[in-house]
Order: sequence, then structure tokens, then C-alpha cells
Amino acid sequence: MPVLHHVNLSVPEGEFLCIVGFSGSGKTTLISLLAGLTTPDAGDVLIRGQLVNGPGLDRGIVFQNYSLLPWLTAAGNIALAVDKRFPDLARAQRAARVRHYLDLVSLGHAADRKPAHLSGGMRQRVSVARALALDPEILLLDEPLSALDALTRGTLQSEIADLWQRDRKTVILITNDVDEALLLGDRIIPLTHGPNSTLGPSFRVPMARPRRREAFNHDPVARHLRAEIFAFLHTTSAAALQLPAVVALPDLRPYDLDRHQISA
Repeated sequence: MPVLHHVNLSVPEGEFLCIVGFSGSGKTTLISLLAGLTTPDAGDVLIRGQLVNGPGLDRGIVFQNYSLLPWLTAAGNIALAVDKRFPDLARAQRAARVRHYLDLVSLGHAADRKPAHLSGGMRQRVSVARALALDPEILLLDEPLSALDALTRGTLQSEIADLWQRDRKTVILITNDVDEALLLGDRIIPLTHGPNSTLGPSFRVPMARPRRREAFNHDPVARHLRAEIFAFLHTTSAAALQLPAVVALPDLRPYDLDRHQISA
């Protein structure tokens, strides 16, 4: 059974695009297609008119599960990307780039720690730094914050927003958190319920940056967008599951103990 169908997506350079959807709607499949990790059964993935037929240094990806090499330090994991992307640089120059990206995610003090000695939030920062160290044209984020606690997630959301504001790379974020998409995105596109999912309507996010999640409940634009996106997601979910508009309840009546005595 097809996971996705009729997916037609165009992303302008420098845009922060968020794709939202329920579990099982094909979000990770979509990001894998964009990363070149999966080949579509039909259609093409193009970057600046060039066919994507495999992974490339023009795309950096951050996975949900960190995907760090456990025998390397934080600096060593980032050095893998730097050495691959800039093999002709002198050793000192490559080391300087590693330090730069560690400092960018506030992990200079943890350069010599291995992943087992880092918290979940710190591991994900290393993953972000490694992806950025490739100096990619496109940054692909596959639910990178979903496994983190609320405080760490909020901190990394702010860091990702700051990094994007600084470099304005093209970013595609996959998430199941509508408020996270409102906080970070220029545009939000929901996926219909899977399988056989497709992209829904595009919602432009006109709110000024920087944005604060706690202000959304008082911002009429944020409240309207949130309501529209949730309405679309729940409507398509109900349609996919073929839920009836009205659920018939059983005809239950209270039991009269006075009239129905239980004999010993």
C-alpha cells in the first residue's frame, strides 16, 4: 500500500517549512525521500532542477534518535562531517570549524565527552551541529525534539530559530506539534492521515519573529491558524478512519434496587 501519493511540494530557498501530521502519516518517509535515503516509486525529487538519486553534502539531516557514533566524542562526531565536507582544509582549519559549531550550540565545554556522557538534549545539539558543519544548502529535521523533555525542547527550539535567523538556510522540519510549527515556521503544510497520505493546504505564518509560545493563546493570528490546522488534521483523520459524524449510544437506564431485590 502506498505511504504517500500525489505529493507536489515546492520550497523556496531560505524558507523554514514545517510539515505536520499524525503518527503513521508518512512524515519520515517524506523526509527520507528529500534526503535521498529512499527512492520514490513514481515522480522525482529535484534540487535546483537536479535529480536527487541519493544522499548528498548539500543536505544535512537531523534524526529523532540522535544517530551519533558512540565511540567518538562530541567533537569527533562533528569532525566526521567537517572532514567529509572540507577534505582539502588544513588540520588546524578543520579543528577550528569543529570548535565553531560546538560553540554555536553551546557545547564547547563538552567537546571531549562521548554520547553516553551527554544528556538527551546535548546529544541532539551535537546532531544539529554535525548537520550544520556540512554547510548544507538544505537542513532536514525529522522530529528532532520529540523525545526531549519540555524544558530542553523549548531551549532547542529557540536555538534552532536563532540559527536559522543567522544563516537563513532552507529548513524543512517534520513535527507532530502544531505549536512548534507555529513557533518556527514561515509556512505550515499538514499531511492527511495515512496510509496513502498527501499534502493538505499551505498555511502561511505571518507572525513577526522572535516568537514566544506562551503568547500564542493571546495572539488572534496564532489562535486562528492553530484552529484551522487542527480542524484540517482532525477532519482528514475522521474521514480516513471512516468515523460516523454521530455515534449512537446504547439505551442505558438506571438500575432500580428497590424493584429488583437480589435473593440469597
